[in-house]
Amino acid sequence: MAEETKAEVPAKFEKLVGEIEKMSIVELAELVKVLEEKFGVSAAAPAAAAVVAAPVEEKTSFNVELKEVGSQKIEVIKVVRDVTAKGLKESKDLVDAAAAGTAQLVKEGAKKEEADEIAKKFAAAGAKVEIK
Repeated sequence: MAEETKAEVPAKFEKLVGEIEKMSIVELAELVKVLEEKFGVSAAAPAAAAVVAAPVEEKTSFNVELKEVGSQKIEVIKVVRDVTAKGLKESKDLVDAAAAGTAQLVKEGAKKEEADEIAKKFAAAGAKVEIK
């Protein structure tokens, strides 16, 4: 059985704490919700503040995946060759696999600007890519 921790309750709150101890989990959840709405506060606010305070690490490396080929398959193959410096056969195989429904990694570890530029080239050729 779990060991109970006893917090010292000031005399002025003994009756209130006694009532709360008698409540079920569902009733406690409802009480918390009512108190949050009544006073315009959130029980999760301290945890949220801690998350916000943590430094956000900015992503510097992006992967570009070919999701859909579209109707201009030959143009997409040309863009793949241009972006990856692969041969015609490898580029065609990559585009065929993407056309079959399997997303294909076209460029790995690209900078944000380069990834955006690659995405524009594929969009111009009628293909859809995803930058991750």
